[in-house]
Amino acid sequence: MKQINKILVANRGEIAIRVMRAAAEMGIRTVAIYAEEDKFALHRFKSDEAYRVGAGKKPIAAYLDIEDIIRIALEAGVDAIHPGYGFLSENPEFAEACNQAGIRFIGPKP
Repeated sequence: MKQINKILVANRGEIAIRVMRAAAEMGIRTVAIYAEEDKFALHRFKSDEAYRVGAGKKPIAAYLDIEDIIRIALEAGVDAIHPGYGFLSENPEFAEACNQAGIRFIGPKP
């Protein structure tokens, strides 16, 4: 299995920060996503890179925008996506979209 060097954290707030902290301790670079309303949120600044997700959508819809999250992950060159909890963590369609894009999903199989 390919080593993970860079992950996208598909969540926000405290859970995203905890995942990023653990990744940093393991020497893994992190990518944050943020909705427009979260542009000043701490998780955005704790990551190595940050990208706006779901342009023109309300925050919850932005964080559920599977197509845009996959686009960002591919653009950022991540090896894996960690969904945190809530939002997409239990969504089999998201896990499958990651698989289809060749990105490891850190969570249960679809």
